Amino acid sequence: QVQLVESGGGLVQAGGSLRLSCAASGRTFSTYAVGWFRQAPGKEREFVAAISWSAYNTNYADTVKGRFTISRDNAKNTVSLQMNSLKPEDTAVYYCATRRRQYGTGSSSQDDYDSWGQGTQVTVSS
Repeated sequence: QVQLVESGGGLVQAGGSLRLSCAASGRTFSTYAVGWFRQAPGKEREFVAAISWSAYNTNYADTVKGRFTISRDNAKNTVSLQMNSLKPEDTAVYYCATRRRQYGTGSSSQDDYDSWGQGTQVTVSS
């Protein structure tokens, strides 16, 4: 298992930016794809973005495409989510997670991930 810790959340006005980080320890982080998911109050957790183990492939939910960028630094065991042009509807708890199998691409399915962080709150005011 890998231990994941998210950070970087906070309160920001609409149109602003935040950069979330996911720091990993434990198993070899660099060989696993990583995804970001979010859960707003009263809603199901949903996919946001994912990155393959090599960082060669990325994929995004349509709602964040063009505004969010996922990246990783395997030397530092971190994955980041740069969020620009934030909207009130981006308000949620954001979670990072690693895929079950090694050397995979990112996935939008939560069932493909087996290690999750505790989440970081992002609040966007209008």
